[in-house]
Amino acid sequence: MLDNLKTSLRAAIKKIVNSSGIDEELIKELAKDVQRALLQADVNVKLVLEISKNIEKRSLEESPPPGLSRKDHIVKILYDELAKLLGTENKFSFKAGKLNKVLMLGIQGSGKTSMTSKLAKFLTKQGYRVAVIGADTYRPGALIQLKTMCERAKIEVYGEEKNKDSPQVVKNGLKHFGSSNLDIILIDTAGRHKEEKDLLDEMTQITKVANPDLALLVVDGTIGQQCYSQAEAFHKIVPVGGIVVTKLDSTAKGGGAIAASSATGAQIMYIGTGERIDDIEQFSPTRFVGRLLGMGDIQAVLDLAKRLETEADEVRLKRISSGKMNMDDFYYQLEEVTKVGSLQSLLDNMPGLSGHVKEGQLDQMEDRVQKWRYIIQSMTKQEKEDPDIINASRVKRIARGSGWPEHEVKDLIKNYKNSKHMMKASKGRQMQGMLRKMGIG
Repeated sequence: MLDNLKTSLRAAIKKIVNSSGIDEELIKELAKDVQRALLQADVNVKLVLEISKNIEKRSLEESPPPGLSRKDHIVKILYDELAKLLGTENKFSFKAGKLNKVLMLGIQGSGKTSMTSKLAKFLTKQGYRVAVIGADTYRPGALIQLKTMCERAKIEVYGEEKNKDSPQVVKNGLKHFGSSNLDIILIDTAGRHKEEKDLLDEMTQITKVANPDLALLVVDGTIGQQCYSQAEAFHKIVPVGGIVVTKLDSTAKGGGAIAASSATGAQIMYIGTGERIDDIEQFSPTRFVGRLLGMGDIQAVLDLAKRLETEADEVRLKRISSGKMNMDDFYYQLEEVTKVGSLQSLLDNMPGLSGHVKEGQLDQMEDRVQKWRYIIQSMTKQEKEDPDIINASRVKRIARGSGWPEHEVKDLIKNYKNSKHMMKASKGRQMQGMLRKMGIG
């Protein structure tokens, strides 16, 4: 997503990282590069000037904290300022024990009906009981589209094909679902424009009928800064509580989303990342910026490291970090990696590795991890506790038991020993050692 912005920002960081020293000229050049990248992404000029000024001022005046190089500190400043531009982490949560009504607003063609369906399925997967009211009575086929998409996720949709009175449809829909013991009702409304006074008046009526707990403004990620005035017009009628950005693929500049957030004071809550019904994710400014800068999803890595520490017993952790781990410990860490998900998602979230490992290589690595798990399971308890006793005859037996060739068993033992040495050399820096033992780096 946002490929041009991503490329420009990474090029700016590369200049800092590859420089022999940091001086005022280089910092000013970085600020200009960031400025140019954001303007090309159609971010509001005032916001761009503010962020570039902050980056330059902080980079020149702040001293890095102990243990952090000046280069790393400047990259962190850039990370902080971009994350701040997109707002803080969204704190909204649906209230338990009551019906939460969500009004979906947007300009015509913003992808609102599709996003309503995606959000309905997304919330269902989170354990909420969700239903949808189709109140777009203007666009032909809107109700059919909504029902078709929601049927796949087994979500009930209420709509009246022949009734053009959308406030009445909403009223009837709420009555229909009144005794359904639902958690959330999403209300899909007609796309409208700030110049269409009749439609905006109708929105006022719908708001009175629905009395929503949350109004979500759906923004097309490709339309740019004109989004600001549109968002402002909607916000005057219905206080916008959150932004949903659609079509945030490689063609999107993304400035419109930032403009909408700025106009309403609302935070971006969800983003659509593709055309399939599952192509939606909860938005996190820090994670989003981490991906843009090629720093990976830093929080995801921290979460993983924390879980590795809290789930491991102290004896095992001490053994691993001191470089004295056995094959049981090695197997334990392979299991932890597979709990997180695919290596693809793990590496996409890994600072410094995001985007650097090709898909074909990842497939090979995932295959290798699967093989290793089977091979370790074929070892005796004694062999797991002391892999040094594994000789040629034991290799043959383990190979037969696991169903893999002998060279795969030898490859595992070699990587286990490398990992053990690396762990010892890195003095227990777990994430680093874990990657190296998988043959990365």
